[in-house]
Amino acid sequence: MAPTGETRLAAVIGDPVRHSLSPTLMNAAFAASGLDWTYVALEVAATSLPDAFAGVRALGIDGLSITMPHKESAAACADQLSPTAERLGAVNCIVNNGGVLTGHSTDGEGFVRSLQHDFSFVPDGKRCVVLGAGGSARSIILALADAGAAEIVVVNRTLGRAERAAALAGDRGEVVALDGAHSDFIDADLIVNATSVGMGEPDPTDVPFDASVVHEGQIVVDIVYMPLETPLLSLARSQGASVANGVSMLAHQAAVQFELWTGADAPIDVMLASVASQLG
Repeated sequence: MAPTGETRLAAVIGDPVRHSLSPTLMNAAFAASGLDWTYVALEVAATSLPDAFAGVRALGIDGLSITMPHKESAAACADQLSPTAERLGAVNCIVNNGGVLTGHSTDGEGFVRSLQHDFSFVPDGKRCVVLGAGGSARSIILALADAGAAEIVVVNRTLGRAERAAALAGDRGEVVALDGAHSDFIDADLIVNATSVGMGEPDPTDVPFDASVVHEGQIVVDIVYMPLETPLLSLARSQGASVANGVSMLAHQAAVQFELWTGADAPIDVMLASVASQLG
């Protein structure tokens, strides 16, 4: 529907942000739900972030998505944080309630929802391996722990960062060096690549670990979605594992934001279809 004087506004901010799939995804969801909302992308430099938050309050923008490199800085600009965002020290979603800006982190919940949607997989009691210790990895680790995972092994080149990430899972978090993780990969129910290895131009040798250990009965998720089929996913698929790229996580974390802003159920199938159409 065309914008009117009653149209409510949401936006994604980042630097850069013009490449974002979020406007396509969110506007498809608003249209499918019959909601008079619109969603735009706004490029905001790091030095302008406090001004951007003041603008959200002044203009009455109802919802804000936060992408790189602002997720940690945005946590300091919010008026209050959800328990998950506070534990992570980062936000990717702002809800404006009468000028009070509450920061949320929806990546982890979106990831867990994507597992349920795509594989009917519930983390409760499962053994999980997460490669990486950055913001996305931390969100996933915390969400898997909150969903009852029995064990979460964090594999990362920098052990100090891995230890901080694994601490989010409490006594179920464990740090293992890549060269010592062979049996952990074999025993895992779920393997998640939350590193940038495999992103960009495909190189068949560009995999984050020795994927020859992957086998049938496992789920392997690469949160990259450009390209849609990374070398890791190709190898894992050829060895019988169930695989997924980052498209479903992208759509499901956006669905959580949609629900926080509107109070309506997100039309997830429409959101997934819109991303698939955009990516070709």
